[in-house]
Amino acid sequence: MQVWQILLLFFCAFFGGISIFLFRNGNHGKHLKLILSFSGAYLFAITVLHLIPDAYHGNDNMVGVFILAGFLFQIILEQFSDGIEHGHIHKPHGNHFHFPFAILFSLCLHAFLEGMPLAQGYQVQLVFGIALHHIPAAFALASVMLANKVSKKSMIFFLFLFAIMAPAGYLFSNALSNGVVGNLQQYFNRIMGIVIGIFLHISTTILFESTEDHKFNLKKLLVVLAGISIPLVLFLSELN
Repeated sequence: MQVWQILLLFFCAFFGGISIFLFRNGNHGKHLKLILSFSGAYLFAITVLHLIPDAYHGNDNMVGVFILAGFLFQIILEQFSDGIEHGHIHKPHGNHFHFPFAILFSLCLHAFLEGMPLAQGYQVQLVFGIALHHIPAAFALASVMLANKVSKKSMIFFLFLFAIMAPAGYLFSNALSNGVVGNLQQYFNRIMGIVIGIFLHISTTILFESTEDHKFNLKKLLVVLAGISIPLVLFLSELN
């Protein structure tokens, strides 16, 4: 994985959150939904075309169990994150303001796990998908912190912390796949199964929730088709 890819992951997340200071009074909802739709379709295509086949490459029949575990694990994470990884923005209830540590922790763990597949051989496609996905997630996180009256300096620090999670996940996964981290290499595909389950939950939830009242939306349809088409074309070109 090249340095520019790591920097792209970091800066998309970091500046996605910092942009709250520029656009918090603007009409950003529609643009965020289109970004979410594209990234959701993109991640779904990458998961189906690359991650799932690669996870089963080692003929480990237990991978499916870990995919289900990852799917359920993401459901549990969302009980603490309030769906921020989908770009949801929630305001605090009443006049009670507190720092959302549970949201920050679950979102950082989510980003760390998302960075793990990057240790395999299709980094460029997946890097763009994850980077795009983290823009609205970071913006939503910043919105929650702003609503909870977190200081500007603290917000910048916590956004920085969130932004380094995906690169950290890649570095850990790379060490794991190379056998540097203990004897965990034999369980790499099962760990990837958990990540696949998370990706499936995130991508499908984004696609189902990004349309209001289930009405036909031509812009969303075109964005979703673009999100699926790009990795599909690249995948087919690799077969030739």
